[in-house]
Amino acid sequence: MEFIYVGIGEFAVSRNPNHVLKTMALGSCVGVIVRDPKGGGAGLLHIALPDSSINQKRAQDKPGSFADTGIPALLKAMRKVGYDGNSRLTVKLTGGASIMDPNNTFNIGKRNILAIKKILWGFRMGAIAEDLGGSISRSVSVDVSSGKTTISSPGRGQWEL
Repeated sequence: MEFIYVGIGEFAVSRNPNHVLKTMALGSCVGVIVRDPKGGGAGLLHIALPDSSINQKRAQDKPGSFADTGIPALLKAMRKVGYDGNSRLTVKLTGGASIMDPNNTFNIGKRNILAIKKILWGFRMGAIAEDLGGSISRSVSVDVSSGKTTISSPGRGQWEL
């Protein structure tokens, strides 16, 4: 197994069955996992913010930072590794917590979740599994060959999504 690490505002796609895509420390950020069950490819996106209008330069340089630019970029990258667009991608979501914002002043996690779902709906897609919200940080990995998605959180262990 070879791990491919995805940082904040980044995404990765692969069809290599020996790859595991992983991102760490999803607080208010959201991990979007897509998989092509027919073609075997998978992708992982680490979204930090809901809307790119606050920083067009960053959206251009690092589209994965924002929901509105990251999701289209992830889907485009999936096509580059063989997703033909004819079959349904499976989607899983995790993260979107309220961390270090106990009074919900900014609600970044909730705003990320709502923006992501709205954008996915625009592509006629929805999540088949979610582990969202709360107040815990999560790390997530997806095995490209099987699609097995594992979440872990300090002090809480790990579980499958």
